[in-house]
Order: sequence, then structure tokens, then C-alpha cells
Amino acid sequence: MNKDIIFKKLYNAAKKSYSNNEIPVGALIVKNNKIISVGSNNRQKKYYIFGHAEINAILKASKKIGDWRLNECDLYVTLEPCNMCVNIINESRIKNVYYLLSGKKNTNNLKNYFQIDNNNEYNKKITDLMNKFFKKLRK
Repeated sequence: MNKDIIFKKLYNAAKKSYSNNEIPVGALIVKNNKIISVGSNNRQKKYYIFGHAEINAILKASKKIGDWRLNECDLYVTLEPCNMCVNIINESRIKNVYYLLSGKKNTNNLKNYFQIDNNNEYNKKITDLMNKFFKKLRK
């Protein structure tokens, strides 16, 4: 799967979160070199504690393939998953997790979690979007 397509879709999902006054996080799931779901945060909008981008992407992927087991799937996310998401990701049996920005969440000792090279244009775009969100939030 072309990394540029993945990064662009992740950025667009993060922008969707941002436009809904959510923390700008996007996630997508790839199976057999094809994107099968995209998720954005909707926790504030839906008053739903589980409304994280990763969980939304997992729910869509599970529905699409008709199974909660996502054994042959990879998850891409703009921000290192939180502890709640890590547990759900592991329960769903996702093969690998790739994230752009580190949140210092201790996934570095998990064998299938990898930070994507942070020297690409989308890391900067997503970092700028995060900074813009939290600056607006703190006004």
C-alpha cells in the first residue's frame, strides 16, 4: 500500500476530527493492501467515551469483514494509541500498529507497535493541527 495515500487519508481523518471540535486523530485499517476502514474521533460530538479514532476504525472494519478478529489487518493512526485503545487493538488481534506522533504511552515495549518515520510532511501537518487544536482549546 502506498504510504502517501495512507498518510493523506490519516490527515484527512484527523482534519475531520478537528472540524468537529475533537482532538485531531485519524486512524485507518488496511487488509490485503487495501484500506477497509477509516475512523475519526467523535467522543465529544456523540458523548461516547469510546469514540476514539482507533476504536471507530476497528468497529467499521469488523462490520465490513463480518468478524471481530482482525488478524490480517494493520492499523495506522496519527497519534500513539492510549492504554484503552491498546487493549482493544490487542483484543481485536490486529497484526501491526503504525503511528505517526508519539504520545509517550509505553507502546515501545509492545512487539507489534511501530512509530513511522517522523521526517515526512504529514508528521508536520498533523503536529501543526494538534498544536492549533490545543491552542484554540486553551483560549
